[in-house]
Amino acid sequence: MARFVLDFERPILDLEETIEGLRGLAGKGTIDVAEQIAELEAKASQLRSQVFADLGPYQRAQISRHPDRPYTLDYLAAEFEDFQELHGDRNFMDDPAIVGGFARFRGRRVMVIGHQKGRGTNDNIHRNFGMPRPEGYRKALRLMSLAERFNRPILCFIDTPGAYPGIGAEERGQAEAIAKNILVMSRLKVPILAIVIGEGGSGGALAIGVANRVLMLENAIYSVISPEGCASILWRDAAEAERAAEALRITAEDCVRLGAADAIVPEPLGGAHRDPASTMASVADAIAERLAEMDGLSGDELRDDRYDRFRSLGVLADVG
Repeated sequence: MARFVLDFERPILDLEETIEGLRGLAGKGTIDVAEQIAELEAKASQLRSQVFADLGPYQRAQISRHPDRPYTLDYLAAEFEDFQELHGDRNFMDDPAIVGGFARFRGRRVMVIGHQKGRGTNDNIHRNFGMPRPEGYRKALRLMSLAERFNRPILCFIDTPGAYPGIGAEERGQAEAIAKNILVMSRLKVPILAIVIGEGGSGGALAIGVANRVLMLENAIYSVISPEGCASILWRDAAEAERAAEALRITAEDCVRLGAADAIVPEPLGGAHRDPASTMASVADAIAERLAEMDGLSGDELRDDRYDRFRSLGVLADVG
């Protein structure tokens, strides 16, 4: 399968392909190209550092959507044990764009809930490209209530362009489902930790994002609207997405500075898709650290902590 390459990654990939070609020649033993390989590797390393050290918000948005980034089920397979997926909202149907169930994390029983995008066309259609319908959020709510009943921490993996805006979803109460999740999550008396692993799109993300702690991967984004959607509204031209991304303050760095997120989990140079295993290990370490911070807090303290966190967002200025 052809590798997915972002425009600004192309010069790096061209060099890497040249290096692989030379290694193939060296392997045949017909030509000594060790010196040329060393020179090109040094050049590729320098180019990677230059390109990824100065990424703009829209470039980070593109990396956050990279189809080779690890998704929720990848994290569950790599860093969790005994995952038992639970299905259905007990009202309409199951929504594969949201996955969830009990699992064991480093010996501790937890509830894991997350958006799930697909791999390839058929799987993406099945997962609705990670855009949940109301039944997905109602399933998530059912699982959160179950976690509270059994006193299990809730871990939410956020990665969605946004809630699905189709006619059927609206008919079945998309806005009400999101609002109810926000309401109920604010009252739960168990630790809630959210991790934005890719796109954090609008209410579709916030519906499982009302947490005591919110972490973001280095190249993840969190925003009320996509850069393309914002550009289409403001300038009637989606091609202005880069301009919109600058204005929206969507990056992990911006979100931490503004208080929407609490900490950044670093990614390998080039993004999570370059080394998924180390990315998932870093996320697991960050989860363990944040869960430890909340150990010992009572249910009321956890609820009040969550309330205080969201009440403190934003800045009030007296302009006379």
